[in-house]
Amino acid sequence: MRANAKALMASGPYRLLVRRVVLPWVLQGEQPAGEGLEIGAGSGAMTAQLLAMFPQLRMVATDYDSEMVERAGQAVAPYGDRARVERADAADLAFVDGRFDLVLSAAMLHHTLAWEKALAEAIRVLRPGGRLIGYDLLDSAVSRLMHFGGAHESGHAHESGHAHESGHVPENGHVHETRLIRPGQLEVELRRLRLTAVRTRRSLGGAVVRFSATKPA
Repeated sequence: MRANAKALMASGPYRLLVRRVVLPWVLQGEQPAGEGLEIGAGSGAMTAQLLAMFPQLRMVATDYDSEMVERAGQAVAPYGDRARVERADAADLAFVDGRFDLVLSAAMLHHTLAWEKALAEAIRVLRPGGRLIGYDLLDSAVSRLMHFGGAHESGHAHESGHAHESGHVPENGHVHETRLIRPGQLEVELRRLRLTAVRTRRSLGGAVVRFSATKPA
């Protein structure tokens, strides 16, 4: 993740945007309870707001970037033992199958070269009947301008074949690559994973897709 993006995610205006606009738009009236997981949680703003809105919810926030893990820990500290923050790779989660009632992925998948693997991991750790919710960037002129100045850039993939969600540069010096999701590709993958109640909606001229789905019981 670039330094300017990290600074934005830790800012007061960003937290206000999450509280008033982004999270209500993502939730679409859902009332999560039980134990939730956020993958690629960044500064922890989304997790913290979920905890504030839903007292019955416990959350685990994860990110690969150690700096973001520290910031997320600060963001959720007021919620005590209802919150935990861990450093984790979204494409290789250490959690047991079927642990979580909710998995949130907020603009994270496109930071992962093999985002399909991260999505499959999210579903693996969901309990039967659990909910996947989130949003992400689609491959469009707007999103390409945001990330690459209008043209695709290539980077060196991690030897495992995926980039970590935070955009972290690993010890071997390889730069991880952003892989934008092509329109329609996410819907195909959600159905391939045999999820039910799959709903997607594109916004901002097709640059963003909101999604939700249920793991079959």
